[in-house]
Amino acid sequence: MLSAQVLPDGSRVRWVEIPGAEPTRVYVHGLGASSAPYFSATLAHPALAGHRSLMVDMLGFGISDRPQDASYTLQMHADVLARALQQAGVSGADVVAHSMGGAVAVALATSHPWLVRRLVLVDAPLDPVRELPTAKRPGSSGIGVYHTEEEFLDRGWDETLEFVGPEWAATMRLAGPQALYRSAMSLLRGTEPATRESLEKLSIPRTFLYPAADGPRFDADRLAGAGIAVVAVPDCGHNIMLDNVRGFAGAVGAALRD
Repeated sequence: MLSAQVLPDGSRVRWVEIPGAEPTRVYVHGLGASSAPYFSATLAHPALAGHRSLMVDMLGFGISDRPQDASYTLQMHADVLARALQQAGVSGADVVAHSMGGAVAVALATSHPWLVRRLVLVDAPLDPVRELPTAKRPGSSGIGVYHTEEEFLDRGWDETLEFVGPEWAATMRLAGPQALYRSAMSLLRGTEPATRESLEKLSIPRTFLYPAADGPRFDADRLAGAGIAVVAVPDCGHNIMLDNVRGFAGAVGAALRD
């Protein structure tokens, strides 16, 4: 485990690093997750093994520090991740990012372009949700039902851990409650410019992976028109890397093949 100080108060981002050949590959988790539990099995697959790989936990999550007064916006996560990667001696990396981490990775590639060589988004949200949900829905985090942070901290933390189930709760419980809520709200409200617009304007190679079980994406033609490879991965849900290790490793390996 390695780390880098990313805030003046001493807060540190931490990651698990596997040595190997350049270019470096950086793996970024989603909301309430942690990179090593989500990506380690796929990094051992022959399609992805052999490269220097950093499984990074964003500030507020997993093994990274959880300062209570950080903003935890998507842009803050991107800027903090940039500071950590620079201290790790990373530049021109291949970034593989899941779910909310994909939105952060787009902000990273936009704001700190020298750090990102190629981008693989794993079922990442590209558009903000303008209205917060008013009821818990299957497959959602449930965090949006708590309209204020105080309400979430008062009763929503325990209810959310119960709602998401034992697998997701295993890593979500490692998050700081403030980090979880503020990150979720930033994800729901989106960024300016929007993640989709920023992704389409990037000139680097980009691949978007999604579960084939979801059916054809409504925006597949738009993404392809912007030069983004759209790849359906079979036999999986949203957590593609956990549900289909071989399929995920093969798809990422193909996207990053020189």
